[in-house]
Amino acid sequence: MRRTQRLFALTEYLRGRRTGVTAEALAERFGVTVRTIYRDLDALRDAELPLAAERGRGGGYALDRAYTLPPVNFDARQAALLIAVGQQAVDMRLMPFVETLQSALDKVRAALSTSAQRELLTRLEGLQFLGVPGLPCSPVVRAAVERAWFEQRCLRITYVDGDHLETTRELRLRGVLMQRHETRLDAEDLRDGGRRHFRLDRIVRAELIDAPVERAAAPSPAVAGSPRALSRPSASGSPRARSSARATPSSSERARARARSR
Repeated sequence: MRRTQRLFALTEYLRGRRTGVTAEALAERFGVTVRTIYRDLDALRDAELPLAAERGRGGGYALDRAYTLPPVNFDARQAALLIAVGQQAVDMRLMPFVETLQSALDKVRAALSTSAQRELLTRLEGLQFLGVPGLPCSPVVRAAVERAWFEQRCLRITYVDGDHLETTRELRLRGVLMQRHETRLDAEDLRDGGRRHFRLDRIVRAELIDAPVERAAAPSPAVAGSPRALSRPSASGSPRARSSARATPSSSERARARARSR
């Protein structure tokens, strides 16, 4: 079995499992070494498959159960409408998730029989959409924005504003506004917490970053143990307390005073 075929078979095998499976069991199942299985699992992770390692009894490697949807059957008419609208969204750049949408449309086409595909092409010939495509954007930027949106990750972007000034921003996406000719990101600026819009076509670079760790608030000066509290003099150390202490004679001084009076 070639590696490409084994990777596909490994994905389908993990998809059909309700519990995790160990690397040793996978190696025995596909007739390869454990080291080869580890390399295959790394390849699946690089392909962005949601592969997780579960510990404990019944643990092992497993795919996220929400990774795929249950089978859905479309007839030629339904598939034609979906593909027509989806292709319109791709051609007009109505949303930044172009590659994912195109991949979904290819799956719909591939699921149809040969006769259904011919009928589909006939249906699509008479459907035409008129309009001006949206402003283009780098595929790398689109891929980073898509991951940030669906995985709820933060972004570091290089943005060129209307005055052609280039700045670097760190953002948390709050929304995606898809207008007729352009797409805007509704995002929170991590530097000052402000909410701003950024045109997708003006982002020249984008990369995923980890969310910043919120700093703990500084303790109040009135809290016991703070420098201000430690520097505050106690009541017994005040000048008034020291003068009253000196004015009160001790017991030995009072005894000597009584002896002299006798």
